[in-house]
Amino acid sequence: MTGINPSDICKLEEIMTSAQHPVITTHMKPDGDAMGSSLAIYHIFKMLGKKDTRIILNDRFPAYLDFMVDENIRDNIMIMDDDADAIRDTVRKSDLLICLDFNSFKRTDRLQEILENSGVPAILIDHHIGPDKEKFILTFSEQNVSSASELLFHILMATSFIDRNARRLPPEAATALMTGMTTDTNNFSNSVYPSTLQMASALLEAGVNREVILYNLFNRFSENRLRLLGHMLKDLLKITDDNVAYIVLDKETLKRYEIQEGDTEGFVNMPLSIGSVRMSILLKEEEGKARVAIRSKKGTSANRCAAAFFNGGGHENASGGKLNIPEDIADIRNAGEYIERCTHIFMTEYNG
Repeated sequence: MTGINPSDICKLEEIMTSAQHPVITTHMKPDGDAMGSSLAIYHIFKMLGKKDTRIILNDRFPAYLDFMVDENIRDNIMIMDDDADAIRDTVRKSDLLICLDFNSFKRTDRLQEILENSGVPAILIDHHIGPDKEKFILTFSEQNVSSASELLFHILMATSFIDRNARRLPPEAATALMTGMTTDTNNFSNSVYPSTLQMASALLEAGVNREVILYNLFNRFSENRLRLLGHMLKDLLKITDDNVAYIVLDKETLKRYEIQEGDTEGFVNMPLSIGSVRMSILLKEEEGKARVAIRSKKGTSANRCAAAFFNGGGHENASGGKLNIPEDIADIRNAGEYIERCTHIFMTEYNG
C-alpha cells in the first residue's frame, strides 16, 4: 500500500459521525469481497449508533455468504428485484452513500441511475484501476491491496474509533473483513501483499475464527456444483494453441445442474493449475448476454484482454466482462469461436 492520507481519515470520520441515514452499496452480482466490505462498514455504522443504516444491492448475494447475515441484518438489506421503488425512496431520504468494491457507478447495473441522480454525497472505497473520482466527495483508491475488504480494514485501523487496535472492531465486522479478503485472494493464492498478511494476523489476534469462515466458504456447496465441475473439466474445458483455457456454460447446462449464483465460484482459476496455460476464461450465459471471468498468470494481462475484447476490465491477473448477444456474438454457440479468435489476437499481438 502507498499509504492513507490522515486528512482523508479525518474527513471520513466527520462525514460518518454526522450521517444519520447512511446507505451502503456495491457492484452487481456481489461476491465475497463486495459483501464482506459492505457488511463490515454496516457494523461500524451500527457501532457509531447509526440505526437507520441500509445496504442496497442490484442482485441477491450468493447463499454461501449467508453465514454473515443474521435476521437483523437481513431486514436492512434491500435488493432491486424485491422492491426497486423502496430502494429509490431509501436513497432519496439518505444523507450519505458508501460505495465499495467498484470504480464506477456503471458497475452497479440497475442501481446506476438511482445512485448517479440522487444528489447524495458519496464516498468510494475501492481497489480497481481507474476510479471515477469526480462522482465522489471522498475517494480511497488503492490497487496494491488484495481486496476492498483489506483497504477498508486499513482505513478503519487509521480512524480514532479503532485506533490501530483490531480488537475494537465489532466481531461481525472483523469476520466480514476476513471473509472478503479470503475470497478475493482465493484463500491467499493470489494478490497477497505484506499488508494482506498484516491484516490477517491482526484479525486472528483479535479473535476471528478462520476455521468457521473457511468451512462456510468452501465446504457448504451443493452436490450439483461438484457434478458440474466434473462435467466441465471432462467435457467442456478447451485449451487453445495459444495456451488459453476456456469453458462455456450455456443456460441449458446451468439449468440441468440447477446452478445458483455463486455455485461456480473459483472454477475459472482451476485451469491455471496446468503448467502450460497462461490464461483461463469462464463464460456463463445469461439473458441477452454472457458473463465473462478471466484469470491469468503473471506476465499475461487479464485486464488488457478483458478491456480489448470482453467489454470489461479489472485487475492485472483477475478481470471480468461480458459479451452482448447478438451484438458481440450472434448466439452462445459462437462463443468458443469468438474466444479462440480474440485470444489468438491478444496473445500474439497485444501481450508481447
